[in-house]
Amino acid sequence: MKFCILANMGFFHFIDSLILQILIILLLLIFKPCDASIQKIGSITKPFEASQMGYIDNDGLFLLSNDSNFALGFKPTKEVTSFLLVIIHKVTSTVVWTANRASPVQNSDSFVFNSAGLVTLQSRGKSVWGPGSKNPVSSIQLLNSGNLALLGGDGAVIWQSFDHPTNTLLSTQEFLDGMRLVSDPDPSSNNLTYFLEIVSGDMVLRSGYRTPQTYWSMGRESRKIINADGGPISLSKIELNSWKFYDENKTLLWQFVFSSIPNNVNSTWAAVLGSDGFISFFNLETGGTKTESPLKIPSDPCGTPEPCDAYEACSSNKCQCPSGLVSRSCNTGISSPCGSGNQSVQLVYAGDGLGYFSLGFESPSLQSSNLNGCQTSCARNCSCLGLFFDNSSGSCYLFDRIGSFISDPTSKFSVYVKVSENESVGNGNGGKNNAHLPIIITIAVVTVLIIAAMVYGGYRYHLKKKETPPILQETSEEDNFLESLSGMPLRYSYKNLQDATNNFSVKLGQGGFGSVYQGELPDGTRLAVKKLEGVGQGKKEFRAEVSIIGSIHHVHLVRLRGFCAEGSHRLLAYEFMPNNSLDKWIFKRTKDNKPVLDWETRFKIAVGTAKGLAYLHEDCDVKIVHCDIKPENVLLDEQFEAKVSDFGLAKLMTREQSHVFTTLRGTRGYLAPEWITNYAISEKSDVYSYGMVLLEIIGGRKNYDPGMSSEKSHFPAYAFKMVEEGKLGEILDSSLKYDPNDESVHTAIKVALWCIQEDMAIRPPMTKVVQMLEGVSQVPLPPTSSLTGARLFSGFFRLSSEEGTGTGTSSGPSDCNSDAYLSAVRLSGPR
Repeated sequence: MKFCILANMGFFHFIDSLILQILIILLLLIFKPCDASIQKIGSITKPFEASQMGYIDNDGLFLLSNDSNFALGFKPTKEVTSFLLVIIHKVTSTVVWTANRASPVQNSDSFVFNSAGLVTLQSRGKSVWGPGSKNPVSSIQLLNSGNLALLGGDGAVIWQSFDHPTNTLLSTQEFLDGMRLVSDPDPSSNNLTYFLEIVSGDMVLRSGYRTPQTYWSMGRESRKIINADGGPISLSKIELNSWKFYDENKTLLWQFVFSSIPNNVNSTWAAVLGSDGFISFFNLETGGTKTESPLKIPSDPCGTPEPCDAYEACSSNKCQCPSGLVSRSCNTGISSPCGSGNQSVQLVYAGDGLGYFSLGFESPSLQSSNLNGCQTSCARNCSCLGLFFDNSSGSCYLFDRIGSFISDPTSKFSVYVKVSENESVGNGNGGKNNAHLPIIITIAVVTVLIIAAMVYGGYRYHLKKKETPPILQETSEEDNFLESLSGMPLRYSYKNLQDATNNFSVKLGQGGFGSVYQGELPDGTRLAVKKLEGVGQGKKEFRAEVSIIGSIHHVHLVRLRGFCAEGSHRLLAYEFMPNNSLDKWIFKRTKDNKPVLDWETRFKIAVGTAKGLAYLHEDCDVKIVHCDIKPENVLLDEQFEAKVSDFGLAKLMTREQSHVFTTLRGTRGYLAPEWITNYAISEKSDVYSYGMVLLEIIGGRKNYDPGMSSEKSHFPAYAFKMVEEGKLGEILDSSLKYDPNDESVHTAIKVALWCIQEDMAIRPPMTKVVQMLEGVSQVPLPPTSSLTGARLFSGFFRLSSEEGTGTGTSSGPSDCNSDAYLSAVRLSGPR
């Protein structure tokens, strides 16, 4: 207990006042002053020292701006046990500047402002950050603008954070020639970063490749306003609701308006360069809301270096392998042939209708009279991994790293990528190599013979299996199965995933298919590891099914990074989603009962989820019906982009296990009527479940809430009633702030009611749902649902709300793996 309260304790009332004063003086010499952990307002004078542990009661924040909107202090990283020194917008918890992004510190490490005027951030006695000023600092100020200023003895600024931005620009902050905005590393792309800078009088965005590739410039931005003719850009800054660009004479050249709502005195705008390569604009309101502008830079969702995996083609947020690389699963098998010994390489034609994000911004590597000359230049340059040849102008572009392609039917480019000769190539025009045809045929014949021998050996093994002890059976089975299948994701041993999850110590959630645990690989890659329960397949069948799931890539589907099939263990390793599942957000409230997700974010999540399902139903090679759409299976990344998880898992379950997961609490409320009436299940069953989830997103409540009045307890029936009465606003979460004229609110409500129609024939397909949500297709008023389904499902909701699992049984629910279902529609799970 701090000594400053001792003087008020009754224990000292009998002590002579002189002795008491001496004791207090002695304690002052031993302990730090009482206000050591009290937040400073406006400024700090020397000497001063602060650590996260010392200010733990203030969330590590030790200096506030005079208006208390901004704070300087320590914020935990994703690893939680290490910390960054940051400036944060306090109410919205938005980090606007970071001192030590590359060197996190521990909770006992200190920010030191010593008596000599030296400012440092120290870790274990060593400086990991400092402003670098040689002049002594007399005071530190945190201004109301969010700028951290270090002042000299004469009161002049000798260093300020506005001159050293990280990934964020604030209102009135000048961005000058020579400065650079750098995104946080993207772990999913080998820690790829993006940066913004002024180059040759133009503001440009570039990738952090070894040789940077430009993918946007303000000079080519069609949405800007041209104000005057002048010299090149020398500075820019955000003023009110626009980004303005000036020449060296402070003449306004260009203006980019990112919001129709002008700034007010109680808010500030922030431009953030995200780890996805886009610049987003956020209005930081002092009331606690953080509103994102719908405009982003660049405007094309496929306009960044890697919206998809490298060598995949992006089209409106859909990723697919180009035709010339399909047989290679878009994996070139080569990062750079330089210094790789005798490795032979060849150029493979990637396919027709391909563009590239950088072609409109980079100068040609050379002008070649024909394609052969361009190919020769790339072949002779060991660092060249791909080429783009403009057939009309003869321009040849050579790149030492290839990101995502852009699907463009009008493209005039011939595209070739460099691959190893000992690997199979695509079927494009340039991928044909008749000279190697006899070798390929020979290898194919030998492969078939080997597989036949293995099958025969497996058959003989099966005959003797019952005579083999269980432990030897397991070992023999492991040795006889193919180590990998075509398109197979990375395979882990059980020990690998056990170590990665610290013996499955951090549980993220529990679902019908099993439990999910947080994990981290030795290289720092974070995973979500699902331990499947009740899997009926053997290892070979399991791996064959997983190979299909793992080959499906889409920005709104959670990516499967690997698997484990060892003994009785069946585990799946997914990409880690830092914002967990949707159910953790849409039913959540702040202390003053305000929603934590605004309408724009909710609508973005709804659209993303719909796109993911549409891809599963219509666009992937094997049609997949999810069978278990619910908020728990919609995961959110750092930017609250929605990704559907657990797709295709129904086929992996035994009949008994899949029958059980339909009766688990929290799932029944999303099942279509055909599940309990023994009609065939189809992709329209997913549409119904999506409609139920969309209603919960809109209303911010469960679809069945027994605590409400009888009229409102069954939310779908209440929603239909409100639509009949023309009271659409009654359906939306009452605590949400929204524009009554916002068409997206009305659209979402009508789409949800179309999706939950009892007659599956009139439910729209998910592709149509996406079109309606995005405004491409009109949304007529949905027909009124019959009360029969409402009464039937209200009983089903009550069962799903009980504590425990499996407390009720349905009247023969359909099964995604049942013979009747498979014979009826053949859609469940990957096949």
